[in-house]
Amino acid sequence: MPDNSFDVVSIIDMPEVSNAIQQALKEVGTRFDLKDSKSTIELNEKDSKLVIVSVDDYKLRAVVDILQMRLAKRKVPLKNFGYGTVTPTLGGMARQEVTIQSGLPIEKCKEIVKKIKDSKIKVQASIQGDLVRVSGKSRDLLQEALQLLRQSDFGIDLQYTNYRTF
Repeated sequence: MPDNSFDVVSIIDMPEVSNAIQQALKEVGTRFDLKDSKSTIELNEKDSKLVIVSVDDYKLRAVVDILQMRLAKRKVPLKNFGYGTVTPTLGGMARQEVTIQSGLPIEKCKEIVKKIKDSKIKVQASIQGDLVRVSGKSRDLLQEALQLLRQSDFGIDLQYTNYRTF
């Protein structure tokens, strides 16, 4: 029976995202090139989406750059943001939807489990909702699995939590 385990998760801290949006909006209001652009960033926490609206495509990209800079300063992983296409809206404005991926999707969980099983490290990986639990007999095996996952790129930011040794 494996005694040691850790969890592989992907969590976005929504209060940090909200704070980054507030800072970005403040900077957009004070920047000379974006002063009268009527740019907005709206956060929909329930759907995990951002809606960014500006006068034109150029100013929209500038607002996105400011937002990304603020998110990076607050240590929010940028890999978990999926940017949609820029669409024109009524009134000649440009609009872009950004989806926030919090939690591991089932496809990514399966990729992680497959990667661990293909490595022949003697640990077990199991999918539990939106996380993957990796368990093994020794700490050294868990460290090997952790190193393997850190070297791999799954297209999403991973955190390793709940490290338990007995």
